[in-house]
Amino acid sequence: MTRLSAYLRLMRPANIVTAVADIMLGFAASGALLPFTNTGNSLSGINLQPLFWLILATIGLYGGGVVFNDVFDAELDRVERPERPIPSGKASLAGASLLGFALLAGGVLAAWHVSLFSATIALGVALLALLYDWKGKHNSILGPVNMGACRGGNLLLGISAIPDMVDQLWFISLIPIVYISAITMISRGEVHGGNPAALKGAVFLYLTVFCGIVSLTFLPQFNVLYSIPFLLLFGYLIFPPLIKALPAKEPKLIMKAVKAGVVALIVMDASIAAGFAGWQYGLVVLLLLPVSIFIAKNFAVT
Repeated sequence: MTRLSAYLRLMRPANIVTAVADIMLGFAASGALLPFTNTGNSLSGINLQPLFWLILATIGLYGGGVVFNDVFDAELDRVERPERPIPSGKASLAGASLLGFALLAGGVLAAWHVSLFSATIALGVALLALLYDWKGKHNSILGPVNMGACRGGNLLLGISAIPDMVDQLWFISLIPIVYISAITMISRGEVHGGNPAALKGAVFLYLTVFCGIVSLTFLPQFNVLYSIPFLLLFGYLIFPPLIKALPAKEPKLIMKAVKAGVVALIVMDASIAAGFAGWQYGLVVLLLLPVSIFIAKNFAVT
């Protein structure tokens, strides 16, 4: 592991790709793609500049957040995960801290190019990420909610491409909050093994997410029929690894369930995006999945 790859590993690039999917979903939900859906799927007439800046913003926010996760966990990782970049000596604590701060600040500045409102949301996401890294993850109840709020805020960041739509669609952010809470509950068993109650609770939360997505059919601009194929793929990816981990409670199986849940975030986003902007746009979002899977082969997801 070279020094450069060590710092890239701190950023968990495969996970960053899933955050980009959040932005693409939010951008579609905001109505910014209405010319795309109303003119024969042509991108003509659409201002994609806000999407570009918001994608840069989420790269900075997510990357910075996970870098600081390793910064705050440096001492613990020396015992439980000595192969991680900081305890292994491939990345320094000071260098990681500087990288994390630069990424978070860059994320907020990128969002500022869209609007002050977007920058405010980005700042909120950055603070939530730091809170989770510092204290939130140590609380078995508030920790998962804290992590989910980071993801929900990221979705709102995408919706903020049209600021007025945030007030109208804020409740959509509850879907990733519930989903990420489930993944966070599962991940607590990566080192010492899973908690049966937590794993069963995650199954319930996964089912809640499915119900939440289907309930969006009550929105006049959402067509659930476009979402169904993506939802089927979503279920295929997340449920088998989790069910397999339930009786065994082995750390390796828990890790596989977490990895499947993180990567499947893209499919979840694609299912909702398809409902708002058509199955073609859903496929565009889904194309991020092979990218994330490819990167995950070389960089840790958890």
